[in-house]
Amino acid sequence: MTVRIEENPSHPHLPTLLTAYHLVNQAEKGAAVATAAELPPGYRAEAEDPGGAFAADTVLLATPPGADEPAGCVVLKAPEDGRAPEIKRLWVAPGARRKGLARALMAEALRRAAAAGAPAVRLTVWNWREEPLALYRSLGFGAVESWDDRLDLLCLEKRLDVIERLTPGAVRAHAPAGLAALLVDAVDGGASVGFPAPLDAAGAADWWTGVAEEAERGVRDVWAARGPDGRLTGVVTLVRAGAANGRHRGEIARLLVHSSARGRGLGQRLLATAEAHAAATGLTLLVLDTQTGSPAERLYRGAGWTAAGTIPDFATDPTGVLRATTLYYKKV
Repeated sequence: MTVRIEENPSHPHLPTLLTAYHLVNQAEKGAAVATAAELPPGYRAEAEDPGGAFAADTVLLATPPGADEPAGCVVLKAPEDGRAPEIKRLWVAPGARRKGLARALMAEALRRAAAAGAPAVRLTVWNWREEPLALYRSLGFGAVESWDDRLDLLCLEKRLDVIERLTPGAVRAHAPAGLAALLVDAVDGGASVGFPAPLDAAGAADWWTGVAEEAERGVRDVWAARGPDGRLTGVVTLVRAGAANGRHRGEIARLLVHSSARGRGLGQRLLATAEAHAAATGLTLLVLDTQTGSPAERLYRGAGWTAAGTIPDFATDPTGVLRATTLYYKKV
């Protein structure tokens, strides 16, 4: 079971979440009030009519596994005056904390900002809020020059990795360096992705050259993430079934995030990008396999994939030890 994220600025439970956020915020600032009606006008408008207050923005809600009602929310503000979009009103009800809701909300907000072409996302946070600060820093946010001069308010920004679909020519061009480096890094890190260790760059480049040929034939689609410095930080591919009776099906393969770019939700964004393209192009079922017990299993389960079964001794890891694999599927 996973956290469910939805966009709904008119959800009937949203006013309750925003009211709780603002009441706590006012108390922390030393200006406590007891009800939404006592909030400052701007905050009261958000709590009483979120749909109107955030009409131009993206409002996301998170529902914990097994629950019926959302227990968390976040707002991704629309960009203004050429500035990066801003994340506001991240809140998780106390009883639903430690269940991954805040991280899931942030990951989806970042994914949407990147999909819209934003080069960065910014936010503000009071310096006494240690847990949110730790979350933001773990996601790659860093302090920048302040755009808000309120005392004790920190201004943070995260430069976004941009995900783009690679043409066959682009795959071929990136094969010797960026794409090869991603594959070598994965093998060096112990990932079971079809190669024994050590994998040299030339061998990795040859494999990607083959992928470029598959892309030319329409067999495989490729997306890569590019960091703010221009380097490739991740990749995912979607392989289409060749059999006539399986053309509704695709396989997610080679989801790789460079070790230097992990922990920022990039794997989730790459996976969501491939899933969205699969659905948009008529596929209804996706499958994949991954080494049993690997960190990737948490990613897939968190993204709503279902384990279909485990095969023992399926393949060797980079050191040559036979490992089990778990098969997953997802209907899109």
